[in-house]
Amino acid sequence: MSTTSLQQDAYTKLDFALDDGIASRAAIGLIVLATDHTIEHEWRQLLRQDGVAFYESRLQNSPDITPARLAEIESCIAPAVELLLPGERLDVVAFGCTSASMVIGEEPVFARIREARPRIACTTPITAAVAALDALQVRRVALLTPYIRSINDFMRDYIEARGVAVTRIASFEHADDNEVARIDAASLCAGIEQLACHSDVDAVFVSCTSLRVAALIPELEAPTGKPVISSNFAMAWHALRLAGVCDSEPQFGQLFAL
Repeated sequence: MSTTSLQQDAYTKLDFALDDGIASRAAIGLIVLATDHTIEHEWRQLLRQDGVAFYESRLQNSPDITPARLAEIESCIAPAVELLLPGERLDVVAFGCTSASMVIGEEPVFARIREARPRIACTTPITAAVAALDALQVRRVALLTPYIRSINDFMRDYIEARGVAVTRIASFEHADDNEVARIDAASLCAGIEQLACHSDVDAVFVSCTSLRVAALIPELEAPTGKPVISSNFAMAWHALRLAGVCDSEPQFGQLFAL
């Protein structure tokens, strides 16, 4: 029977009430590179707090991780942010590329975000990593990256300019972002364990949102007691804290226990 043929008393217009939705505590926007396979998967594991939601928008980029290609991303940031719940509340916007955040610069990235979302709290993986190292009181860090040597050298200088000594670097030196996302857990664990065993290392930072590290962190921290953080891990923690969500969740590792 069609709707038009229903009897007058067979159709009811219902009253309804509104609640605060799934983001009653925090609404977080996440900008993801077109080539990123990993960040959304890891954030779904980490941002499971009641009343916390995140919303993604992707931007176009090249899979080649080189300074020139990374710089091209800047013009795509504001249009991607505009697609995040237009006209609705967001508490934080996170930009999901560690190396591009350094090549473009954190403040220019924030400026592009605020073209679409004025005055909003912002973070990037490198912003979050530095905040995490400070919160963990780390002064000597080892870097594990997939990047080519020129980006690794740039990252070392970038972090040291913020008051943390980079005492060791290990890299897979692979510039294809699509394949970086497929570096396996055994390779990542071996690299992290090799770095963490040195006495001049207080913590290990695994840089790149494509590397699948977050789920490994508790077991990697256990043998040495040294903190391990990654781009996605640190940025999820920082986005939550910027949004006012400060739950202690030690099951994720030392950073989330703070």
